[in-house]
Amino acid sequence: MKSFSFHILWILVSSIPLAAWSQSTVSGTVTDGGSGFGLPGVSVIIKGTSSGTTTDFDGNYTLSGVPDGSTISYSYVGFITQEISLAGQNTINISLEEDTAQLDEVIVIGYGAVTKKDATGSVQQLSTDELNKGAIITADQLINGKSAGVRISNAGGQPDADPNIRIRGGASLSASNKPLIVIDGVPISNANPAGQSNPLALVNPNDIESFTILKDASSTAIYGSRASNGVIIITTKKGKAGAPKYSFSSSVQVGTLSKTLDLLDSEEYVQFVQQNFPEQADLLGVDGVIYNTDWQDEIYRTSISTDHIFSASGSIKDKVPFRASLGYANIQGILKESELKRYTASLNLTPRLLKDNLKVTLSAKGVLTRKGQADFDTDGNAIGDALALNPTLPVFDPAGTQPFGGFYQTLDANNDNRKIGPTNALAILKQRDRNEDVDRFIGNLELDYTLPFFTDLRAIINVGVDHSKSTILDFLDDNAINAYAVRDGQSFFNSGQTFREDQEKTDRLLDAYLSYAHDFDGFLSRLDAQAGYSYQNFENEGIQFGTTTDTEDGRRANNQPRLYFNPLNLQSFFGRVNLDFKNKYLLTASYRRDASSLFPSDRRWGNFPSAALAWKINEEKWFENVTALDVLKLRLGWGITGQQNIETTAAGFFPFTALFELGSERVQYPIGTDADGNPIFVTTSRARGFNPQLEWETTTTYNAGLDFELWRGRWGGSVDYYRRETEDLLAEIPQSEGSLINRFIQNVGTTESEGVEVLMNIIPIQTDSFRWELTGNVAFNETFVTSLDNVSQIPVADTGIGRGTGINIGAYAEGQRGRNFWLYEQLYDADGNAIQDAFVDQNGDNIINDEDRLFIPYDPKWTYGFGTQLNYKNVDFSANFRGQIGGKIYNANLLNAGFAEAVLPRSGTGFINNVIDLYDGTNYNGFQTNPSDLQALSDFYISDASFLRLDNITLGYRIDQLLGDKASMRLSFSVNNAFVITEYDGIDPENFDGIETSPYARPRTFSVGMNLDF
Repeated sequence: MKSFSFHILWILVSSIPLAAWSQSTVSGTVTDGGSGFGLPGVSVIIKGTSSGTTTDFDGNYTLSGVPDGSTISYSYVGFITQEISLAGQNTINISLEEDTAQLDEVIVIGYGAVTKKDATGSVQQLSTDELNKGAIITADQLINGKSAGVRISNAGGQPDADPNIRIRGGASLSASNKPLIVIDGVPISNANPAGQSNPLALVNPNDIESFTILKDASSTAIYGSRASNGVIIITTKKGKAGAPKYSFSSSVQVGTLSKTLDLLDSEEYVQFVQQNFPEQADLLGVDGVIYNTDWQDEIYRTSISTDHIFSASGSIKDKVPFRASLGYANIQGILKESELKRYTASLNLTPRLLKDNLKVTLSAKGVLTRKGQADFDTDGNAIGDALALNPTLPVFDPAGTQPFGGFYQTLDANNDNRKIGPTNALAILKQRDRNEDVDRFIGNLELDYTLPFFTDLRAIINVGVDHSKSTILDFLDDNAINAYAVRDGQSFFNSGQTFREDQEKTDRLLDAYLSYAHDFDGFLSRLDAQAGYSYQNFENEGIQFGTTTDTEDGRRANNQPRLYFNPLNLQSFFGRVNLDFKNKYLLTASYRRDASSLFPSDRRWGNFPSAALAWKINEEKWFENVTALDVLKLRLGWGITGQQNIETTAAGFFPFTALFELGSERVQYPIGTDADGNPIFVTTSRARGFNPQLEWETTTTYNAGLDFELWRGRWGGSVDYYRRETEDLLAEIPQSEGSLINRFIQNVGTTESEGVEVLMNIIPIQTDSFRWELTGNVAFNETFVTSLDNVSQIPVADTGIGRGTGINIGAYAEGQRGRNFWLYEQLYDADGNAIQDAFVDQNGDNIINDEDRLFIPYDPKWTYGFGTQLNYKNVDFSANFRGQIGGKIYNANLLNAGFAEAVLPRSGTGFINNVIDLYDGTNYNGFQTNPSDLQALSDFYISDASFLRLDNITLGYRIDQLLGDKASMRLSFSVNNAFVITEYDGIDPENFDGIETSPYARPRTFSVGMNLDF
């Protein structure tokens, strides 16, 4: 027995050195499979244990006490986890490959990045696969309808139409409601270069990697004064280490007119005039010949556009990752002569230097745009005249006797052959040459240096510039109808240059900040903080050359040039800290102190704090048994942001100080006579309005959100509720009649907003060969003006209806929703017909006056978007819808051409106009007589603006193997603006300004595309 026990003891004792001998120390390097650089912070764990380590900044690690035969796990956010079984190795080098699914979880935010699961604010990222497809001209079209609470309404169908972007509605009155746009770390100005309507035309859509949309104040406050209306961060594609890879994309787009206004055609028009206005029958046709002219058809066309881009990415000598691209697009508008040519180039370099301690990011983007016939005077006048022109008149002069280059124009034979009536719409487009050329460059250099003696601390410097040069030239042809004049019985053409503008804009940026991040083992598991300084300077200078025809000989002559110089300077100090407690409780706090040169020195600085909390409920132990729910996170946020952008025509860039400007040359002061006794006149200066008491407009936002994800990402989404209060509103206040100043900038009143946003993503089916995904979002937003101090109401800009002088139907008013029409409630007879100039007496005083006008909100409360995407083997299909519920639109075309006597001109004789087709063959189902200016203020012209639009639908097919395995190709067919479902009878219910007059219709576009990767 003793012998047996002795042997057992001897075996146990002798096994101690054996056990020690079977444990190993393993070391190595973990690198990024894409760039080849070392990955810091990689988790290296002995699987099944809590023993492990992390890699240092260079990706090196040492792991001791590893039993032979165990498995080592290498994991890092955004990369595919690898597991290696130990079989006596002492050195294991690992190359981790990017995990596309996880990369989508890393969200770029201001001055840093955060994983989606650790985000505390209302933030949404849209990657390449989630963006809209098809005939995409500018970057804003990629995200339209994709994000809850983000409403994008283009100004029309122009190739370079201005996108009116609103995130959670607008909180300001006269100040800007546009979001801040940041492209690769460079915030761009809200003031576009002359000749460039769309700020997002700067970056080629094919170069974009992702969009990040920051909505609530807790996420936007780090950007301070320019983030009051939300932030859109655009990140472009970067290069990766390895052999160069190339891509070439090309598409051909065919645009067609989606809808026209329903006017009387020639046959209907003849019948209508002969029956209702026989005394005007001699104005039908020319010399007894009745022509059949569809003037809308004459000015529109089927457009043919092309878009090409070539890109290359890889690394230079395996040390400098790069990506470069060249693009060219020739986009025809469906309105004749309307065109945009765009040349783009981009370069991104991301080397690491100084033993990988210094990360360098160099981004450069250039765009040259060449536009033709792209201003309202040309497009708008041509469209407006096409709607008014007599359809029995010819486009071209049948007799060949008129001096207008072959075009026909109605002339007054009884008054020196002066031009009368609407101008030949096609001639407006053909006889005017307007070119808007812009050369623009945006670039930045970011240096991100990790201190070698303190690897948790990084110093970052980002310098950037946005520079542009613009030239606008406007000419009338020698025989242009609009250049035709008659004086003292003599006719002539005052043709030539009508306008020129030369402009140069330079915006400069400097960001300098420190960033500290460290993981802890205790209750505080991670601390991530930034603090720094930001400097932005904007300069806009130029000269405009106008012309006048008011000369002795009637020839066009130059006016005195107008010089302008508009500077703006913003400086800021900022800081932010992110705390993670036990990987469950998150706290984010930020503070920014901003100064703007738009305010007087004693009111120049504003303070903008924010804070947010998040609770990852799914990380609680008592939640472990809820297997279906992977993510459940509650978010609470609060923050204050500022608004200083009151760069209006009334304020200029110096709204707080007294300035003078030259008055009109038509208003001059006599100062005596010259040697010949002729009077001498001088142009006087006039004072601009100014207010030395101006101060920051501030917005306080409260946000509560819930993020969730079920069944390993098969169903996910978020729900947000927010409340926003804006104080000290910056507004242009109209002054009383007789005042030397028409408008005055001041802080006045408050607004309150409330909204709910729901975002959903569902994958009903996912197999090895088939994937079906559904996405959807819906948002509710309502803004009320709660106070305007001592002002009764403030006009909304751009809500004139072209009737009389000063008829503006838009207003902000205390106690009302944001933007409103201010109109009378129409009265109708027993048959349901509107009674002209008869309105509801709202207060019962038997007097119809302004006290009886109603405020009718025209912004919708509800917006939504939804889509589907299917992938079956090499075939992909996607369709995206968007729309709005509610909202109102004022049909000014119905006002101007929706009554019988619209045939007769409001002034002048010798011509007649067309009318909207409301004729049933016997009666005209509209007003008979010309509506008065009072009738123009009736809600009779208001329509519901609800709509559902199939924005884009795409079918694609991918060929994986070309030239062996060296290339792949994708072919696609798309339709954009496929259809619109609405009850509105005008051209398009989607109208940001709420009034339809002479709209440039949005085209329906068919495109065929090819993408070749090799």
